[in-house]
Formats: sequence, C-alpha cells, structure tokens
Amino acid sequence: MGYCQDDQLVNTICDLYEKISKLETLKPCEDVDTLFKQLVSTCIPPNPNIDVTKMSESIQVMRSNLIKICGEAEGYLEHHFSSILTSFEDNPLHHLNLFPYYNNYLKLSKLEFDLLDQNLNGSVPKTVAFIGSGPLPLTSVVLASFHLKDSIFHNFDIDASANSVAARLVSSDPDLSQRMFFHTVDVMDVTESLKGFDVVFLAALVGMDKKEKVKVIEHLEKHMSPGALLMLRSAHGPRAFLYPIVEPCDLQGFQVLSVYHPTDEVINSIVISRKLGGDGINNGVVHDHIDQASDLACNCSKIHVIMNKKKNIIEEFAGEEQLT
Repeated sequence: MGYCQDDQLVNTICDLYEKISKLETLKPCEDVDTLFKQLVSTCIPPNPNIDVTKMSESIQVMRSNLIKICGEAEGYLEHHFSSILTSFEDNPLHHLNLFPYYNNYLKLSKLEFDLLDQNLNGSVPKTVAFIGSGPLPLTSVVLASFHLKDSIFHNFDIDASANSVAARLVSSDPDLSQRMFFHTVDVMDVTESLKGFDVVFLAALVGMDKKEKVKVIEHLEKHMSPGALLMLRSAHGPRAFLYPIVEPCDLQGFQVLSVYHPTDEVINSIVISRKLGGDGINNGVVHDHIDQASDLACNCSKIHVIMNKKKNIIEEFAGEEQLT
C-alpha cells in the first residue's frame, strides 16, 4: 500500500492494519480478538525512537484510520461485555473481572486517583464528570467504588444505547445507583452544567483526531469552573497508533500539572491540568514516567527536565523566566 517505511515495528503495525481493515465485522469474535491482541502487544513496548507525528503523510493517514477502527472495535467489545454482565441476576458489578481489560482499568484508575490526590491537596471532589463514558463505564465505576466513595459521578455519552446499557449495569448496585447518573448528549452542547464539576475526565476517544480533540478542550475551557481539574488520556510512542495524542500546548487556558506515561500494560498516558483563573498553584509539575529526559514540548512550551531516580517519574514544568 506504500504506507510503510523501513522500521520493522511500523511495518508490523501496517500489516495488522491491512488485515484488520479487511475484517467483515469488528464485533468480538475469534479473528477480531486475535488481530487486536496482536496489535496491542505490538504497540505496548515503550520505544523512544517512535514519534508518530514525524512520520510520513501516508502513515499519518493509516494511523488516523486505525484509531477510528480501534474506537469502533472498543465500542463493540464494551457493548458485548456490558450485555453479558447485565444478564447476571445478582449485582452485575460483582463480575467485572470477566472483562478482559479489567485489570488495566484498575491500574489506570489508581494512577489517575493518585495524580488527582496529589493535586487536590487533600480535598475530595464532590462532583465528577466523565465525558465519553460508553456502554461499560469502568473508570467511573472503579473510581466510585474504590477511590472516591462519596463523590457523585455524571457520565456523558452521545450514544443513547451505550447509556442505557451502562445505566442498567449500575442500577442493581445499592450505592452506585444513587451516585451515578447518565446523560445522552454531545459534549459540545453541554455548557452551564460543566461549571458544577470539580473534576472533568475526558475519554481517550472523544475527539478522534487532533483537530476534534482541541475543539472539545477549547469548549471545556470555556465552560468549566476556574480551578477545576481536567483529566485526560493521551498516548506516547507506538501506543499513539491506538489513541490520539494530547500535548501540553493543546491545553490553552489550563495549567498542565502532570503528564504520566506508563511503561507497563496500561496503555494510556495521563495528562492532568487545572483550569486557569481560580486559586490554582502557579508552578505545576509534570511527572513523566520515562527512562531518560525527553522534550515534551510541542514548539509552544519550554520544559525544564529533571530526572529523579528515587521517584522514577519526574519531569518538571518551569516558567520561561526560570529557564536560562
């Protein structure tokens, strides 16, 4: 197809893309499961030499198509398991470990909670919004069950069928059914109510490409309360073939606090920022789980990188006036 270059890893991803794009369906079945498992295991190992943004136009097009296909397949997978779970007569949430990526969500949610905790200075968010919650709202469920046991969660999704399955999933849980609400709406139509949230999570697949993602971030910046935290998911290295990248300079009107790139089986990077204009701290810290110093900047922010072996995850933002 003329997509690929010399890099063996990229060639493997291109081959898998070819096979995946020829599938008759993206719904869970043996062929689909096998190819996506191969794709994920190819993209997971950290590779400092892979920067998808610098690859040829044809690879950018392939990557963009692949992210859309992955998003569609993920939706089918979540619908499939949400339907299986709701068939249990007792509380469906007691059987979440049937979902093949449940452990990843446990780890990702713990990481996100720890980053939140660091930046909330001990206070607990009363209200949390999750935008793009889908048919299996695992992040909300895990955070509400294990980490934010008194917070109210509002889940927003554009897909009515996703929300109806998700609502059914939590309806038999005596605690979560009282603290978790579902709204079928396009986030671009949500305005005033965004002011009511202490923390807003943005799912990785809301805004499938850079342009759409920035549009959503601009909308959130316009309507969120000053001082509220925005938690979003990004991707780093080869993992950017699976999910869109969010860079610090995409967050105009927010102060980026931390960027975390996991190197284990948790796929998504985490970016946490604070909406400017509140009582937020002026000197944010970027924590970045990397082995050696790398430039996180995307030509519009200067970053001073400090490595700290003990913490193993440090990159520090510094204002330009602090840089020599």
